[in-house]
Amino acid sequence: MESNEEPEALAPPPDALPPPPPEIPPNVVPVQLTTGTFPEETKKTSKLKRSPITRRGVGSRGQKIQLVTNHFKVSISNTGGHFFHYSVSLYYEDGRPVDAKGIGRRLIDKVHETYGSDLAGKDFAYDGEKSLFTIGALPRNKMEFTVLLDSFSSNRNSGNGSPVGNGSPNETDKKRMRRAFQSKTFKVEMSFAAKIPMQAIAAALRGQESENSQEALRVLDIILRQHAAKQGCLLVRQSFFHNNPKNYVDLGGGVLGCRGFHSSFRALQGGLSLNMDGSTTTIIQPGPLIDFLIANQNVSNPFQIDWAKAKRTMKNLRIKVSPTNQEYRITGLSENSCKEQMFSLKSRAADGNDVESFDITVYDYFVNHRSIDLRYSGDLPCINVGKPKRPTYIPVELCSLLSLQRYTKALTVHQRSQLVEKSRQKPQEKIRILADVMKSNNYAAEPMLRSCGITISSQFTQVQGRVLPAPKLKAGNGEDVIPRNGRWNFNNKKFFEPSKIENWAVVNFSARCDVRGLVRDLIKFGEMKGILISDPMDVLEENAQFRRAPPPVRVDKMFEQIQTAFPDAPPRFLVCLLPDRKNSDIYGPWKRKNLAEYGIFNQCLAPTRVNDQYILNVLLKINAKLGGLNSLLAMEQSRNIPFVSKVPTIIFGMDVSHGSPGQSDIPSIAAVVSSRNWPLLSRYRASVRSQSPKVEMVDSLFKLTADKKDDCGIVRELLLDYYKSSGQTKPAQIIIFRDGVSESQFNQVLNIELDQIIEACKFLDESWSPKFTVIVAQKNHHTKFFQDGSPDNVPPGTVIDNAVCHPQTYDFYMCAHAGMIGTTRPTHYHVLLDEIGFSADDLQELIHSLSYVYQRSTTAISLVAPVRYAHLAATQISQFLKFDDMSETSSSHGGLTSAGQAPVPELPELHHNVRSSMFFC
Repeated sequence: MESNEEPEALAPPPDALPPPPPEIPPNVVPVQLTTGTFPEETKKTSKLKRSPITRRGVGSRGQKIQLVTNHFKVSISNTGGHFFHYSVSLYYEDGRPVDAKGIGRRLIDKVHETYGSDLAGKDFAYDGEKSLFTIGALPRNKMEFTVLLDSFSSNRNSGNGSPVGNGSPNETDKKRMRRAFQSKTFKVEMSFAAKIPMQAIAAALRGQESENSQEALRVLDIILRQHAAKQGCLLVRQSFFHNNPKNYVDLGGGVLGCRGFHSSFRALQGGLSLNMDGSTTTIIQPGPLIDFLIANQNVSNPFQIDWAKAKRTMKNLRIKVSPTNQEYRITGLSENSCKEQMFSLKSRAADGNDVESFDITVYDYFVNHRSIDLRYSGDLPCINVGKPKRPTYIPVELCSLLSLQRYTKALTVHQRSQLVEKSRQKPQEKIRILADVMKSNNYAAEPMLRSCGITISSQFTQVQGRVLPAPKLKAGNGEDVIPRNGRWNFNNKKFFEPSKIENWAVVNFSARCDVRGLVRDLIKFGEMKGILISDPMDVLEENAQFRRAPPPVRVDKMFEQIQTAFPDAPPRFLVCLLPDRKNSDIYGPWKRKNLAEYGIFNQCLAPTRVNDQYILNVLLKINAKLGGLNSLLAMEQSRNIPFVSKVPTIIFGMDVSHGSPGQSDIPSIAAVVSSRNWPLLSRYRASVRSQSPKVEMVDSLFKLTADKKDDCGIVRELLLDYYKSSGQTKPAQIIIFRDGVSESQFNQVLNIELDQIIEACKFLDESWSPKFTVIVAQKNHHTKFFQDGSPDNVPPGTVIDNAVCHPQTYDFYMCAHAGMIGTTRPTHYHVLLDEIGFSADDLQELIHSLSYVYQRSTTAISLVAPVRYAHLAATQISQFLKFDDMSETSSSHGGLTSAGQAPVPELPELHHNVRSSMFFC
């Protein structure tokens, strides 16, 4: 089974060097790869605007299989009309722009309700912000409306520090209450912006995508969002979430997972379809605000709450105040406690004429003037729902959080794992739920869809797939390994190329573990797999007095012990026992120390339940880190992979890892892995760089030094490694697998990233023009496939390149792995460029095979191994830097996010001992 352990570190040691370079085939002439520089004027780069290529055909290999997919056929009868796009501006009565969120839909609904006859009976599709669409034109290109909204001022402050309450004993308080419920006047302007022909949808179905066709489909998606908004749903992009406790799962820390649905219109080969899928977001636990804060900070009572942290967490959350049930948005906290925070209260004198003003605490006001019992709020800060300079204070125990409020801060490891685990649905369960929601949504009653002449089928679309046979693998001594159902084992077999482990030690950071038993099992199982493991030189136990020290200190103290035990030279390999599974704070500092400072191969373990499979998983990682190979594609060994085995080829896997939601100022980490030892496809190395937060394009593929005399970018580093490890041969072909980009970024991949790679090649050798194939791998999509009538997931090796694929560009779906839990999520591959000239079958088989070379497991994985390795490398090296403190200043509370506003810390370089290793395995 695929290992669940964390990514680790490695490098080929002296006794596990790669095999001699393969013999160069007679039709390939090695070219000397120069490392000199070239005058700026002689360098050429491709300045042609590239676009994704069109489909060249479909595959035919494999066993045919009938499937259904979560796409629902859409018919449209009104393709002759136009959508009219209007720009919407909202103002208060005094001309100030409306900045309050969530009011736009209420205002537009009020316009429609009040001025329907003046609008030629048009229905609106409104995106909630600045865009509104109608079918056919409004009477005038610019229209202005005045509307009244009741009770809106309940979301605005009363001013002057006045608390909000109920049961007012005097006239001033009664007037305040009336003011809170009075109507508020707004101005709404609509200005004509564009006209979009509905014919553009038909053009998209013919593969003639244009800005118009994308806009037309966007209008249809906005109609669906509006349909959900009218039902009171929480909207998150194209997903919607109902306020139904049956959809909630408790993730701990006052956070709930909320199950909902994604819906979007797609132009496909089979026509227009509605893609409907399950979706999950995280929301705040509704109910008493104090209960949420206690759970969120994992404390036992209100007096242990860290209010500075609570202030950041609560910013902009919506609350209901008892006993009035008025709703407000939290803007901050009082500086003093409820018993100490003063404000000025105005009251009429006894004679009814003069207005008296006197200072009073918030606590006294609510207890004595409102007759509201406060049990514990006196010593806690008040909640401010006003503006910083005109606060409105409310005791915290009177505040309750409203439902369906997104939780946008970073989740803990436990919360993330709970969210994933509780979001899973078996295939038949997912089919049933989606069928039910299609019926309950009642799209036939949506007036805008009716006006478009749109009808949506409630039947799942049928598609035909093909199941590719699993590639044969090779283990040690040339033995064949035949995967079955996407899995294989090493029973009675040795690793293809086992490493050797000498001069090693165990370090134990206070983990409760049978260390001797673990070492004994590693040695015994290692020998069974061909790895010769000597007895460890030492077992180093953490000094108990440092167990509560900061993680970097614990690591430094452990290395003092290591230096004492190994005075002449550091050990070659360390096994590190961590006390916490998955999320140990020691992990990042430990990896940095080993990989960047000392160049020591190491494997971290958090052994809770040690069995044979666990030990095998650990050995798979260790062997790959130390330069060995666990298994190999039989075609790789016999050099029978079309287009790749006969011509020097390098494979890149590229990924950019970003901070979690709520960590928007944490640098992004770009990682590129590359194949080495051609014609092998199973051994890789990585190069990793930091870049500005949330930047998706890799910006350091080609990077000139300050004097412009050298290239210090990622690609040069990887090309030189390939050249040295592949018999002084440079690649004539470069295959790039790019992860994590959306369709809107495809042109950037082709015209920015690819240009950088070409620039790096030209900088090494001006005459060098390798052929490129560029493929994007997407996992973040909503298309699923099911075996009709079967409870099982689709079989591993299933590929679909018809019906639900793009009508023109070159894409296909592949489920290379066996989905054991939940419903299989296929990988959506987009071929953006193919100068090499693969046939559809050859390319699909290559991609399928690359899902079987992942050295960390004995299962096929869901996407090609180079991309998975790039993700592992980015994730592991990102932990070299300590970002925890930065995450508290995320964009949700004013952190620096734009490139250039905050310096991006550079990652430390890996030690030369481990630089070319698979340390990320």
